[in-house]
Parts: sequence; structure tokens; C-alpha cells
Amino acid sequence: MNGVKTVLLLAAMTALFMGLGYTLGGAAGAFIALIAAAGMNLITFWNADRIVLRMHDAREVDSRNAPQLVGIVQQLSSRAGLPMPRVYLIDSPHPNAFATGRNPEHGAVAATTGLLGLLDKEEVAAVLAHELGHIRNHDTLVMTMTATIAGAIAMLANFGFFFRGGDSRSNPLAMIAAMLLAPFAAMIVQLAISRTREYAADRAGAEICRNPRALASALAKLHAGAARIPSPVALRNPAAAALYIVPSGRGDSLFSTHPDTANRIAALEAIAADMGLASRPRASVPPSRSRRRSALDPLGRGR
Repeated sequence: MNGVKTVLLLAAMTALFMGLGYTLGGAAGAFIALIAAAGMNLITFWNADRIVLRMHDAREVDSRNAPQLVGIVQQLSSRAGLPMPRVYLIDSPHPNAFATGRNPEHGAVAATTGLLGLLDKEEVAAVLAHELGHIRNHDTLVMTMTATIAGAIAMLANFGFFFRGGDSRSNPLAMIAAMLLAPFAAMIVQLAISRTREYAADRAGAEICRNPRALASALAKLHAGAARIPSPVALRNPAAAALYIVPSGRGDSLFSTHPDTANRIAALEAIAADMGLASRPRASVPPSRSRRRSALDPLGRGR
């Protein structure tokens, strides 16, 4: 059902783009919008990983310069039945992680030094398992395409305020309404896709790492840490926030790219119970607190 829902939502996003094109340029505008959407998705398909990683100044690491970090990814990807993805490190105090790549054979996972400094080794493994869940579910391509089309709709709407095309008899009020509502509708569709995929990746990550409570604990810490230290990349390009494991720089809200963190933790606790794991005090979304060093430092050397 998640797959069907995602396809329908992507179709709705493309229809919005074409509808805005029609409003601004008539039938020709709708056709141009369709061609543009296809072109953007083609470019995204082949270059999404390079674009996203370059945007974050991520550097690739291997078993020589980050043996423990790469070793964790290697063990988890083998357990998940996935090809070994490339591993990247981002030198940023903002604690977060994401996955990218057009398919599992071209997957990549990235984590910030802020994340490695905040979480313990089990929590780091759980976060990486969540990102591998995105790769296994082919979410990385879907989410990047969604962000691309949503950004294009916003850009086209902005152009529409300065350049008016199509039928001169068009109702100017209808055009203004379309230019205002289309980006908002695109954002709602993007949020619906993103939230659906996060719950699925949480479940997949819990299955891969076999420790859903470690992922719940990691989400609680990352929620507070990311709110305290926003991502500079997401501040420049808000569409990038949908890629992260937790929202960047703000709490959960109606317009957040992610489900409520407390709800995600509750779902992971239910998964732990289904797996027959012994109960323990539930992780909760804590207030911001000072960072502490992890058992896994940014270079992958265990303590």
C-alpha cells in the first residue's frame, strides 16, 4: 500500500506542475511543464547522489580512515541483503544522517560528525540501519524526485508573478490563486510522501539492526540535537530536510517533513514488543543538552 500511495502522490505532484503550466501558458504551457518534469526526473535519476553529497560537502571514507564506521555499515548491509553502499562523513556539528542513490547498487549513506559525537555505538548502528532501510525500500530516488518537482513548482509559481502567458482572457485572480496554491499543495504532497516513507524506514531499520529501542533512543537524542543546531544546508535549501532522519532546526509541526518523533518512538516500542524484547523505560524526546562524545568518534576509532 505504501508503494501504491507513493506512486499516486508522485502522479499528483506531476499533475500540479502541469496544471500550473497550463494556467500560465495554456495547453503549450502544460506540455512544456510535462517535458520539463520528465527532464528533471531524468537528471535526478542519474545525478541525485552527486548533487546531494556535493551540497553537504561530504567526503567518502573507507576502512582505512574510518574502519569502525565502515565496518558497521558493512555488517548491516550484509544482514539486510544489500550491496555495500558508499559511506560518507560530513564535517558539521548538526547531528543528522541521510541516504541517497538511484537504487541499492548505487546507494550511499552519510552521517555528520555531530551525530557521531552525540550517539553511542548501538545508536549509530540503528541510525545507519534506518538509512539502509531507505535504500532497500528505494526511497532515496522517490524522495529526491519529489523534492525536485516541488522545487520546480515553487520556481514556476515565482516566475508566474513576473511573466504572464497563455490566453489573454485568463482570469488574473484565478492565475494568482493558482500561483499561490500550487506550491502549497506540492508541499503537502511532499510531506505525505516523506512521512509515509519514514515510518517504513523505521520498521526496516529495526529489523536490520534487531534493536528498535536503540533507534528510538537515537531519534530522541537527534530530535533535541537537530533543534538546537540547525543544518546550514537545510536553511539554504529547505527541500533537503526531507532527506534527513529527523527534522532540521525545528520541532515537529503540521508542515514538518517528518512524522512526530514521539509517535515514531511509540511505533518502535510496539515493534520491540512484537519482537519479544524485554521492556525497559521508554525513550522520550528530551530537552536540548550538551553534546557528549560517542563510543564511535568521527574517524571510526572506538574508545
